[in-house]
Amino acid sequence: MPDQPTPASGAPSPEGEPARAYVENKPPRGLYVRVFIYVIATHVLLAFMSLLVVIAKSR
Repeated sequence: MPDQPTPASGAPSPEGEPARAYVENKPPRGLYVRVFIYVIATHVLLAFMSLLVVIAKSR
Protein backbone atom coordinates (compact mmCIF):
# COMPACT_ATOMS: atom_id res chain seq x y z
CA MET A 1 0.00 0.00 0.00
CA PRO A 2 1.48 3.41 -0.90
CA ASP A 3 2.21 6.03 1.74
CA GLN A 4 0.22 8.69 -0.09
CA PRO A 5 -3.53 8.74 0.71
CA THR A 6 -4.38 9.87 -2.83
CA PRO A 7 -2.45 8.82 -5.89
CA ALA A 8 -0.30 11.51 -7.42
CA SER A 9 -0.44 11.93 -11.17
CA GLY A 10 2.29 9.94 -12.88
CA ALA A 11 3.06 12.61 -15.45
CA PRO A 12 5.64 15.20 -14.31
CA SER A 13 4.97 18.87 -14.92
CA PRO A 14 6.28 20.48 -18.13
CA GLU A 15 9.27 21.91 -16.23
CA GLY A 16 10.37 18.40 -15.31
CA GLU A 17 9.46 18.71 -11.61
CA PRO A 18 7.95 15.66 -9.90
CA ALA A 19 4.28 15.77 -8.83
CA ARG A 20 3.58 17.27 -5.41
CA ALA A 21 2.58 14.99 -2.56
CA TYR A 22 -0.89 15.45 -1.08
CA VAL A 23 -0.70 17.11 2.34
CA GLU A 24 -3.79 17.74 4.45
CA ASN A 25 -3.35 20.71 6.79
CA LYS A 26 -6.82 20.73 8.36
CA PRO A 27 -7.91 18.19 10.98
CA PRO A 28 -11.07 16.22 10.15
CA ARG A 29 -14.37 17.90 10.98
CA GLY A 30 -15.41 15.03 13.24
CA LEU A 31 -12.60 15.94 15.62
CA TYR A 32 -14.18 19.34 16.34
CA VAL A 33 -17.58 17.72 16.84
CA ARG A 34 -16.20 15.19 19.33
CA VAL A 35 -14.27 17.84 21.29
CA PHE A 36 -17.41 20.03 21.42
CA ILE A 37 -19.50 17.11 22.71
CA TYR A 38 -16.88 16.21 25.32
CA VAL A 39 -16.75 19.81 26.56
CA ILE A 40 -20.55 20.04 26.81
CA ALA A 41 -20.76 16.65 28.55
CA THR A 42 -18.09 17.68 31.05
CA HIS A 43 -19.91 20.92 31.88
CA VAL A 44 -23.23 19.08 32.30
CA LEU A 45 -21.58 16.52 34.59
CA LEU A 46 -19.96 19.23 36.72
CA ALA A 47 -23.26 21.14 36.96
CA PHE A 48 -25.08 17.97 38.05
CA MET A 49 -22.45 17.22 40.68
CA SER A 50 -22.64 20.79 41.96
CA LEU A 51 -26.42 20.46 42.19
CA LEU A 52 -26.04 17.26 44.22
CA VAL A 53 -23.62 19.02 46.59
CA VAL A 54 -26.04 21.92 47.07
CA ILE A 55 -28.93 19.50 47.76
CA ALA A 56 -26.81 17.48 50.20
CA LYS A 57 -25.73 20.60 52.12
CA SER A 58 -29.28 21.89 52.41
CA ARG A 59 -30.45 18.75 54.24
